[in-house]
Amino acid sequence: MEQYIEEETLGKIDNQSTLIFDLDGTLVNTDNANFLAYNEAVLKIKGLDLDLLYSDAERFTREKLKKIIPSITELEYIKIIEIKDNVFHKYLNKTKINIIYLDFIRQYSKTNKIILATNSSKVRAELILKFHNLAEMFDFIFYKEDYHDYKIGKYEHVLNALKLNPKSVIIFDNEQSELTNAQLSGIPAKNIMKS
Repeated sequence: MEQYIEEETLGKIDNQSTLIFDLDGTLVNTDNANFLAYNEAVLKIKGLDLDLLYSDAERFTREKLKKIIPSITELEYIKIIEIKDNVFHKYLNKTKINIIYLDFIRQYSKTNKIILATNSSKVRAELILKFHNLAEMFDFIFYKEDYHDYKIGKYEHVLNALKLNPKSVIIFDNEQSELTNAQLSGIPAKNIMKS
């Protein structure tokens, strides 16, 4: 996950630029902790150990859960998600911060607005931010609960909420769908960095 920042990206940043970072998979790798929390929940509800299914190349998601356990009932699914959310904190030590991005944020926070925009719930994101002492690094933080109109996506929401010029925004995200939404929000493709 750890990235380097290309010189071309650095050349795009001036003191008018607003830098927006995603959390999971971009600033902090949470995939292992996420999987371990799911595994614990599935073990409790279904008696299945998913350990052999773990892959660090692909994030374990709710959709994947339904694919690997096609017989799962809606009630079991809801309970697994609830348990997973409740035990995630036990695996925070399995998360890993992207040091390159952390140093980048430290450098540019002196001259630029730094924003976190995550699709994580506020509770979960705050756990991660607190564990890694990151919360104070951002001028603004937007969580999943902040996006009342999911059709517009998190980046359009941030642009509207802060009245930002899309041409002055630089995005760092690992999700292709979010990068596409960022471009649909008016952020130039050259300002969208896939991590």
